[in-house]
Amino acid sequence: MSPELIETLETGLRALGLSPTPTALEQLGRYCDLLLEKNQVMNLTAITDPAQVVRRHFLDSAALLPTRALQGKRVVDVGTGAGFPGLVLAILDPSIQVTLLDSLGKRLDWLQEVARDLGLENVTILLGRAEEIGLEKQQREQYDTAVSRAVAALPVLSELCLPLVKPGGLFLAMKSNKTDEEIEAAEPIIQKLGGEPPFVMDYRLPGSEVYQRIVTVFKGRPTPPGYPRRWSKIKNP
Repeated sequence: MSPELIETLETGLRALGLSPTPTALEQLGRYCDLLLEKNQVMNLTAITDPAQVVRRHFLDSAALLPTRALQGKRVVDVGTGAGFPGLVLAILDPSIQVTLLDSLGKRLDWLQEVARDLGLENVTILLGRAEEIGLEKQQREQYDTAVSRAVAALPVLSELCLPLVKPGGLFLAMKSNKTDEEIEAAEPIIQKLGGEPPFVMDYRLPGSEVYQRIVTVFKGRPTPPGYPRRWSKIKNP
């Protein structure tokens, strides 16, 4: 990543209220370079302009951090894809223990290489489908927070994420700001899974007029047995 883009990245992070270290900026620059290099042989992102990677991937992922709600927490990134938002969170706040969960082994192999290249010791790789992982004793209700970005509609996403969150924890879904109906449709399943009514916060991506949304669900009660259901039931309730 060019020095000019590093400066743009730093400016954007500061606009979000963050104070990135030189090490974090260097790691994010290296991450961008590795992403675009690997993207030539593996479908990781449709965004190939480094400036847009900064704005639409890095700054968007970082928007979860200003509240400090993730500081020192154990976080699972469900359907991490190319590492968003989880790997960005791990870089910007080393106190967060991040588990990157995905069902595609090749993608996770690459993320493991990136984490090793960047010297990240707070990243764990987990291969599997969320609806199956959420039934495993060693994973079920073991995380302080589950995060997910642009993976599925909120009713589906809630059932994939909330079983992984311990009572008293949070589920944070990164969405577009035009998701009022989707949020309303998710409220019944959120309640069944032990969650409270969602809280919505909209934010503007620094350097743009694009508004995004963080949907926050507090988990007050344990998820009952039988959830998550099989994928066919989740996607066609």
